[in-house]
Amino acid sequence: MGRIRRWPVSSSALRSVGYDPQTWTLEVEFDSGAIYRYLDVEPLDVEALFAADSMGAYLNEEIKPRYEAVQVER
Repeated sequence: MGRIRRWPVSSSALRSVGYDPQTWTLEVEFDSGAIYRYLDVEPLDVEALFAADSMGAYLNEEIKPRYEAVQVER
């Protein structure tokens, strides 16, 4: 899988977030520097993540329980 462009986000838990709409892959860089890819994430969930009052809470409550994650970097 190729590189996914991420954008900086205003979050205490997340540093940057990117999405590939062709593969439905969400890439998240955490404040710790760890980077994870969440697979087959529906576009509506990505829109909701970006619109959430707390991106970290939305990720923990809606994305992590529903989608497979693969660590890309530590």
